[in-house]
Amino acid sequence: MPTDGKYTVMTVCTGNICRSPMAEIVLRKYVADAGLDGSVEVRSSGVSSEEQGNPIDPRARRVLRERGYGLPGSHYAHRITADEIRSTDLFLPMTAAHMRSLLRQIPSGDAGKVHMYRSFDPKLPQPEAGNEETIDLADPWYGGPEDFETAMDQIETAAPYIVGWIRRRLQANTN
Repeated sequence: MPTDGKYTVMTVCTGNICRSPMAEIVLRKYVADAGLDGSVEVRSSGVSSEEQGNPIDPRARRVLRERGYGLPGSHYAHRITADEIRSTDLFLPMTAAHMRSLLRQIPSGDAGKVHMYRSFDPKLPQPEAGNEETIDLADPWYGGPEDFETAMDQIETAAPYIVGWIRRRLQANTN
């Protein structure tokens, strides 16, 4: 756990302008609604620096706003840093490719901190090792509004289960 004592969650996508900030904002609300915002911090990053410094994609902002989520005053896309890797308790990559990228960057002893975002959705079968693409979170980047709606549906479906899992982890650490 980081030195400030908060359990740190990192949502991770490619450029940190669509899926990972959407998931960050949704999870922050679910964490707050569960009364865990004092002990859990949710952040987002990308595995690429391609979008470095860019704001959240306007299409992602639209779907977040339409679903009633508060938008951050500022968000600047960035690639995950070594400091973030050291201080994160739970990595939530959006796809198997993001998961593999993270696993190459983190110490091998920390592989248990990496769980694909949709792996928490109880309606989805758990994929066999090497077949994780079957639970990738839809990439809306090249699509239209309906693709952002699909990604948001997938994000919102898994969110309460992620928060429940975090709650159990926190309770286990205090017992």
